[in-house]
Amino acid sequence: MSPTTLPAGPEHGHVTFLGAGPGDPGLLTLRAVEALANADVLVAEHEVLDVVRTHARQGVTVVHTDGGPSDQAPGTGTPQLTVVDGTSTSAGVPAVRDAAHLVMEAARGGRRVVRAVSGDPGLDTYAAEEMLACAAAGVPFEVVPGIASAVGVPAYAGVPLRDAQGADVRFVDARTASDRCWTEVGASDGTVVVSTTLDSVAAAAGELVSAGRKPDTPLSVTVAGTTTRQRTWTATLGTIAQTLKQAKVLPSPEGGRPVIAVVGERSAAAQRDQLSWFESKPLFGWKVLVPRTKEQAASLSDQLVSYGAVPHEVPTIAVEPPRTPQQMERAVKGLVTGRYEWIAFTSVNAVKAVREKFEEYGLDARAFAGIKVAAVGEQTAKALIAFGVKPDLVPSGEQSAAGLLEDWPPYDPVFDPIDRVFLPRADIATETLVAGLIELGWEVDDVTAYRTVRASPPPAETREAIKGGGFDAVLFTSSSTVRNLVGIAGKPHNVTVIACIGPATAKTAEEHGLRVDVMAPEPSVLKLAEALADFGARRRAAALEAGDPVTRPSERRPGARRRRSTT
Repeated sequence: MSPTTLPAGPEHGHVTFLGAGPGDPGLLTLRAVEALANADVLVAEHEVLDVVRTHARQGVTVVHTDGGPSDQAPGTGTPQLTVVDGTSTSAGVPAVRDAAHLVMEAARGGRRVVRAVSGDPGLDTYAAEEMLACAAAGVPFEVVPGIASAVGVPAYAGVPLRDAQGADVRFVDARTASDRCWTEVGASDGTVVVSTTLDSVAAAAGELVSAGRKPDTPLSVTVAGTTTRQRTWTATLGTIAQTLKQAKVLPSPEGGRPVIAVVGERSAAAQRDQLSWFESKPLFGWKVLVPRTKEQAASLSDQLVSYGAVPHEVPTIAVEPPRTPQQMERAVKGLVTGRYEWIAFTSVNAVKAVREKFEEYGLDARAFAGIKVAAVGEQTAKALIAFGVKPDLVPSGEQSAAGLLEDWPPYDPVFDPIDRVFLPRADIATETLVAGLIELGWEVDDVTAYRTVRASPPPAETREAIKGGGFDAVLFTSSSTVRNLVGIAGKPHNVTVIACIGPATAKTAEEHGLRVDVMAPEPSVLKLAEALADFGARRRAAALEAGDPVTRPSERRPGARRRRSTT
C-alpha cells in the first residue's frame, strides 16, 4: 500500500473524535483506548501522535497533522498532513488534502476513523468543523472527551482552580483573545486560566494588569504540563517577566512553547510548595538507564515511571539458540512422553525457549498436563501464565535459585512416581540449583535451552549520553550487566548515579572504576528502584533545606564529587 493510499471498503464508515488529553499517556480514557484499538485510520495532531499510536492496532493507517508555526492559535488555518504507514515511525509524503477532507474520504470508504486532538475535542475548532462536515454528509460520528489542558495542567502543577469559597474560573486563549475579553476577565476577581506561549506570558500578564488586575496578583506558569518535562514558575503579574529572565528562559525562534498560566488570589498558586505533587516526585525528570530488554524491564520501568523518572532500556545481552539443539529436542520429547515429574524455569528466556520449541513441534500448554512446574520468580511466572501454564511452585521468599530450593520438596518415592527434573537454562547459568536438587534426592536433566551473548552496541546517541553524563542514573541488576554495558557502550560519566542490586554487582562496578551511590537492601529489582527513589528524595530534601534549586544529577557541574550511599 502506498503511504498516501487509503484501503478500500464499504460506502459508509464511522468517525470517532477523540481527546488525547494534555500529554500524559496515562490520562487517556478507557473508551479512548478501545476506540484506538479498533481504528482503521488514525488522524492525529503531531504533538499527540506518540500518546495515541501505541494503542492502535498493527496495520492502522496513521496520518498526523501539522498545524504550522507553533505560535499559531489552535483551530485556525488549515492543518497540513503527513501520512505514515502502520509500522513506520518516520514521516511519509506530505499530503495536500486538509484533515476534514481526509476524515470524510476515509469514512465514506467504510473505515473506522479516529481523529485525535490534544486536550478535548469540544475545545478544538478543527474538530468542530469536521463534526459539522460529518453531520452534513450523514456520516455517523461520536465524541470521546479528553482532559482539557487548561484543567489537567494546573492539576499536575499543584494549582487548584477553586477554593472553599468557590471562586469563578474563567478560561482565556491569549492567542485569540479580544480587547473585550481582557477587559471582562480583568474586571473579575476570580481565577483566570490563560492558554498562551512561553514567549507571550509577560504580554498576557500586562494585558491583565492594564484591564484592572493588581500587579501583585499571584501567577503560576507551567510548560510541558503533565509530562516529565513539566516545569512551573510562580510569581505575580508584575514580576513574571523578571522571574523568567532570572530562570534564563530564552525566547524561542518558533514562537514559544504552549503554556498554561493560572492567575488569581484564590487559585492557590501561593500554596504550590505544599500542593506540587507531580514535580516533587523523588526522581522527577530523571533519565534512568535500565540495561535490560523492554520485556525484562517492564515492571521495573513502570515503577521508575511512578517515581517520576524516564526509563531508557538498553539490552546488554542477546539470546541465541544453543549450538547443539539435539539435547533440547530430546528433553522436550521426554516432557511429552512422561519422563519428568518437574520442570523448573529460572528465567523468562527459558520459558520463551521451551515455548518456541513447542510451537516447532505443534505442541501447546496442554503438554504440561501431569507435570509440576516451578518458576524462579514473579516475572518468570507471568511468562508461564501468558503461555497458559500456572506454576505450581514460586519462591515465597527470595526470588532466586536459592529461594526456589528453600521451598522445593525433597524426593519422596511414595508420592513421586518419577524422580527426574527438567531444567532448561542458559549456557552460563550457575550450578546452585542443580546441586541443590540432587541433594534433595532428585535426578536432574540440566539442558542448555539458549545461549546468552553480548548485545550489539546501542545507537551512537545513547553511547554519547552514557559517557557524557546525559543519564541521571544507571541501574545494574547483575555483574554481567556492568561488564556488558561498559563493553558495548563505555563507562558511565562520574556525575551519573550508580545503583546496584547487591554487593557482588557493586564490587564489579567498583572494579570497573565506578563509584556506587545506591545499593538495594535486598536482591530485588523493585527494591533497587525503591532505593534509588529514596536517594532522590533525600537529595531533593537536602537541596530545599539549603535553599538551592532542585536539579537532576545530569545538571551538576562536570567533575562534581558524589556521596556514597548504601541504603
